[in-house]
Amino acid sequence: MEYPDGATPLDPNELGGLKFKHVTTREELDELEQANIESGMRWLARYRGEVLTDAFAAALHERLFGEVWDWAGSFRRTGKNIGIDPIHIRVELRTLMDDARYWAAHETYPASEAAVRFHHRLVQIHPFPNGNGRHARIMADAMLTRIHGAPPIDWAGGRDLGQIGERRTAYIAALRAADRGDIGPLIAFIGPRADL
Repeated sequence: MEYPDGATPLDPNELGGLKFKHVTTREELDELEQANIESGMRWLARYRGEVLTDAFAAALHERLFGEVWDWAGSFRRTGKNIGIDPIHIRVELRTLMDDARYWAAHETYPASEAAVRFHHRLVQIHPFPNGNGRHARIMADAMLTRIHGAPPIDWAGGRDLGQIGERRTAYIAALRAADRGDIGPLIAFIGPRADL
């Protein structure tokens, strides 16, 4: 399978976790994953529990990708082209959730900036074999709507972030800038918001 820039390639064992063995193209996989994400979003709309926990992060990933991948919701055990060493995932994820709760309780950042920072750190941790960007955007939006009472971010800007194009290129560049300590491009990427 071909991967767009910034996507995480799967190793052979992870590819073996595909529940639909007839899938051979990226387009077929994208269709299956999108249908699963839509199902997961319906689950999220009904969910009434705490969203800033590592247990919720894993449950949400399983709901978003579990109809397609048998490892959905399980933390990765292999190194990737992005992300921290797998042995540190649980600690770093717990730290991020604690930080996000602190930011909200103490109004450390405007809501949208808190969501952008949360999203970046979650992508940087890269807890799952794949689907981390989509999962992190949905988690950040859940944080905005459930914790801050703010509207979600239009991450795609009317486009498909999964496809190679201008918007995806800008998104990946903004994430890489944040990796270097400059969160500004990622804040600019989401566009003007009332709370920024």
